[in-house]
Amino acid sequence: MTSVPISVPGGAERCLVMGVVNVTPDSFSDGGMWFDEAAAIQHGFELVREGADIVDVGGESTRPGAARVSMDEELARVVPVIRALSAEGVVVSVDTMRAEVAKAAVEAGARIVNDVSGGLADPAMPRVVAATGVTYVVMHWRGHSHDMYSRAVYADVVTEVREELSKRVDLVLAEGVTPEQVVLDPGLGFAKNAEHNWAVLAGIPRLAELGFPLLIGASRKRFLGRLLADPDGTPRPFSRSDDATLAVTALAAHAGAWCVRVHEVGPNADAVRVAAAWKRAGAGT
Repeated sequence: MTSVPISVPGGAERCLVMGVVNVTPDSFSDGGMWFDEAAAIQHGFELVREGADIVDVGGESTRPGAARVSMDEELARVVPVIRALSAEGVVVSVDTMRAEVAKAAVEAGARIVNDVSGGLADPAMPRVVAATGVTYVVMHWRGHSHDMYSRAVYADVVTEVREELSKRVDLVLAEGVTPEQVVLDPGLGFAKNAEHNWAVLAGIPRLAELGFPLLIGASRKRFLGRLLADPDGTPRPFSRSDDATLAVTALAAHAGAWCVRVHEVGPNADAVRVAAAWKRAGAGT
């Protein structure tokens, strides 16, 4: 098993697009829409047709305040979907914090483990990833969803996220993960308020100095809805934040993100191509 290539197959240098399949009843943006196994599989194929390079399958919501599900339930939700998509050649990522779920997902065909806890929730995770050789997304994380906002305290959020990610990388490498397997995610919305999220996005070039590909997951997140709030202060609903997500995608891609994780794939696939064309034009001047 080898890690997913950093560049797009065929040699076109652009940011990758990861489409989201939440096999959950309670995810913040689309809870329940793809909870049925057949619907989740069909949606994964639809995302690929729309331009997704990777399909990220998750069976446990990490929305603010979410309670954890049992491992057996998480396995039952994600493994059949991953197996069906992988069997047709789809590059699948499993969104999980559990080493046993990651192991089963890789056996079912997953080529990426997307661990929002960066190995903190399950200390066995780095060893499982090392043994499989798949790509490992290490996200910045300070605690589970039920209390993460109490940990959103920073003097300099970009510096601290960078330092904490660097420490996590050192630890996972010590467990046998190779540098080539590592992708970093600064964890927008996880133990971060809106101000922190904007600073992290502006700090993408500084985070990239760590030397690892960056995954950016801003899609439909609460800080976008608050930015676009009605005059009375009512945040824009998650489902109406897709245009703002497109703006973040284009800017993040231009700033050097390796991949963006999104719910609405088609327009975001267009956005990364626009960003790539812009960068190529700039490089030629």
